[in-house]
Amino acid sequence: MATREFDLVLYGATGFVGALTAAHLARQAEDNVRIALAGRSRDKLESLRTELGPRAEGWELIAVDASDSEGLRRMAARATAITSTVGPYARYGKELVSACADEGTHYADLTGEVLFVRWSLDEVAARAADTGARIVHACGFDSIPSDLGVYVTAEKVGRDGAGTLRDTTLAVRSLRGGISGGTIDSLRQQAITMNSDAEARRLVSDPYGLSPRRSEEPATPPPSNEGVLTRVKRWIPVGRDAVTGRWTGPFVMSAYNKRIVRMSNTLTDWSYGRGFQYREVIDFGTGLLAPVKAGVTTVGLGLVMGALAWGPTRALLDKVLPKPGDGPTAKQRAAGRFRLEIRTTTSTGAHYQTDVGADYDPGYNGTAIMLGETALSLALDGGRLPARAGVLTPATAMGSVLVERLRAHGFTFEAARAE
Repeated sequence: MATREFDLVLYGATGFVGALTAAHLARQAEDNVRIALAGRSRDKLESLRTELGPRAEGWELIAVDASDSEGLRRMAARATAITSTVGPYARYGKELVSACADEGTHYADLTGEVLFVRWSLDEVAARAADTGARIVHACGFDSIPSDLGVYVTAEKVGRDGAGTLRDTTLAVRSLRGGISGGTIDSLRQQAITMNSDAEARRLVSDPYGLSPRRSEEPATPPPSNEGVLTRVKRWIPVGRDAVTGRWTGPFVMSAYNKRIVRMSNTLTDWSYGRGFQYREVIDFGTGLLAPVKAGVTTVGLGLVMGALAWGPTRALLDKVLPKPGDGPTAKQRAAGRFRLEIRTTTSTGAHYQTDVGADYDPGYNGTAIMLGETALSLALDGGRLPARAGVLTPATAMGSVLVERLRAHGFTFEAARAE
């Protein structure tokens, strides 16, 4: 790809997270990195380039619509890597992913849509593998902290000769920041599709729905084979951790993140272990109100997801939820942070803990850094990356190279043996 005109194209650069990613690239990319900004409106692109300052004044501008398959293909042919913030991806992302797969162009996005990733695995993975393209989904807060956190844990366990991962839990210890209108719209569109499509509901409910080798994964027992207590626990996942004594409840991003982490395990021939089990929870502490908070969060999450799937209640929520392109102020983003803790028991009985975190708003400034560094890694680090192509995860596409990039920007990924 040394003959490509651009090292990197940022598509959707004028959107809220797109502009934050462009600003990160303008601050952090080396002067010799050839970057282009792309989107629907050339006028908006020109305005953004001016706002970015002198370091971006030589960046090329590409005006192309998400439905223009030929225009997207021409853009893909000019770049080593393309990163996209244009969602919902099931609606606006398929033409670009197809173009990148055909042209051998690396690709990264922010999708949290199970159905879109499943489409990508089914429709473009083989082509991307043939052309050498790395198609990497989930390169923001969905799901880099989870995916790389478990990757770092498994690497430490392997170096210590402590076996493979078994029961593994990510607990959200602290989280402050907003959720973007684009993320809300992706949830909305997936809920609408599931409401009318039985196959979509089946895929989204399958815990191994993103496995490239689904037939080799554990079977999912039908609900009729479950006992009443098992069903209740599955639908109301509130409980007290037997090890820490802390109350936990469901994490809104858990369902998607778990599938990405399991996909990483499969893509590496189950390097985390055949007995690897993974879940994500929010830690509500040990106080008297902890179980109440966990229960209220569970019920509230269920109501919101149900309301998004039904037309009349969705219309009401649309009036109060963030719109695509909306986001918090710079002051609000500056107060953001996240702290996650991954605990695992290995096949040899050893215990490990991995701390993951950063002092950034997870859905905005933090996501912009994660996506920007992913894009730079795909564009510039080719010789250092794992020798894989096709539809990949952050851990399987970049692994320790991306971990080191993020550590350089203040992210924590630290694994250690625990008592």
